[in-house]
Amino acid sequence: MIDQQTPVRRAAARLPVRPRTGRFLVLAVVFVCAACGLVYELELVALASYLIGDSVTQASVVLSVMVFAMGIGSLLAKRLRCRAAVGFGLIEAALALTGGTSALVLHASFAWLGESRHALVCFSLAIGILIGAEIPLLMTMIQRVDRQDAGGAVADLFAADYVGALVGGLAFPFLLLPMMGQLTGALFTGGVNAVAGGALVLWVFRRDLGSRERRLLIVVNAVVIALLATATVLVDDFERAARRAVYGDEVRVAVRTGVQEVVLTGTGRGSLDLYLDGRLRVSSRDEYRFHEALVHPAMKGAHRRVLILGGGDGLAAREVLRYPDVTAVVVVELDPAVTRLARTDPALSRLNGHAYDDPRLRTATADAFTWLRAARDRFDVVISDLPDPGITAGSKLYAAEFYGLVADVLEPGGRLVVHAGPLAGSRETFWTVEASVRTSGLRTRPYRVAGRLTGFAAGPAPGPGTDEAPRDWGFVLAARHEGGPLGLDPGVPVLRTLAERELRAARHEAERVRQRGVPPSTLVHPRYREAP
Repeated sequence: MIDQQTPVRRAAARLPVRPRTGRFLVLAVVFVCAACGLVYELELVALASYLIGDSVTQASVVLSVMVFAMGIGSLLAKRLRCRAAVGFGLIEAALALTGGTSALVLHASFAWLGESRHALVCFSLAIGILIGAEIPLLMTMIQRVDRQDAGGAVADLFAADYVGALVGGLAFPFLLLPMMGQLTGALFTGGVNAVAGGALVLWVFRRDLGSRERRLLIVVNAVVIALLATATVLVDDFERAARRAVYGDEVRVAVRTGVQEVVLTGTGRGSLDLYLDGRLRVSSRDEYRFHEALVHPAMKGAHRRVLILGGGDGLAAREVLRYPDVTAVVVVELDPAVTRLARTDPALSRLNGHAYDDPRLRTATADAFTWLRAARDRFDVVISDLPDPGITAGSKLYAAEFYGLVADVLEPGGRLVVHAGPLAGSRETFWTVEASVRTSGLRTRPYRVAGRLTGFAAGPAPGPGTDEAPRDWGFVLAARHEGGPLGLDPGVPVLRTLAERELRAARHEAERVRQRGVPPSTLVHPRYREAP
């Protein structure tokens, strides 16, 4: 028994701190590294949803690849247990550099290559392997400073790991993103990661390192911290260059709100573009066709009170306010920055006809679903001017339950019109929207209108920096069964860019490609796929 304990006492004697202090320091570093690791994970999920779209699919890819990679990392770390301290120090330096620069590289891939899926998978795999290699080495190190039974050591390590993950998970949305943004937040996290891992090895376990190993760790950590610091200093220049690569040289407004990134480019009638989260939502070259097709068929009939869901740019409101007998327009927009821009930006306010100066219009800053649940007013017309449906945070706004709430605020003869995405490229999605509207008890009339190839409005762009656009826009016009006209001739005598005969033929264009038997999308069973 004495022979078995002697090596442990001798090993412990080489440490510069008491065993309990060393154990505390190891667990503190476990806490910090776990927090950093979860920040990297959440950063990848957020970037994937922002740059690629379809948040459910991208989150599933990131999480599944990372968990798989963590298993690989744990197996690979078995070979390093005999040199646990130096192995842990090098792994933390690599993790700090990889995780810290992941946001920069993904943004660069998106901006200059137009594609970030492959980079996303590579970073998920690399970060997962490095995170997975931590625990076996930390297990060896904590036994090195204060030997205890394996079950107790594992319990302590995982307790510190899970609490650190909690702190990292809360710090990411509430501190790092609002205070630093995605790029600087990731770089700062990498710096904290490098300092924590390097300090533990170079101080607590310094007597376990040879002189060459000590110099190697000092140089590697110094280089990593220097690179992260340099990138932090240059992040604003990088962001401007990436923005020019995505949006061109005419960026006038670029702001990150609490909801999304809002970018406005161009100045004139033929060059003004509005991007939300990197996707083109409004192009002045083509928006008149879109908004005339969206608004005017629904305005045939009573239209004194109109509700616009989304449409914070004021362009749908512009068309509604062309009717002198409209008495009230309510715009429900989630992001107040969009309505503020539509009200104050000279070019955008000219484009929307200064709709926000009209006393008949008022705005509500709220999620449309939540606003409808509390609504007490009733409307003759409801216009759903929302982005294309897909598996995103906004998919509930295309669910059958959402249209049930819309039906509750419609007058007996009221109409609803929904932007349901491009029919040519997303046929199944379009007919899922139509089925979801019918499920709410409304009778429907789908229609499609061709868009120009020089630009498009109200839908995700096929890719950054391109001029290619969807060939058409799909809409669903609906009304209560009690009555209400559903003709597709316009409610006003003159349309600016859309021919009346084209609008009357729009129903036949949609019916020609109808898919029958498509089930509706609900909150518990969303059926939309990634938006194109």
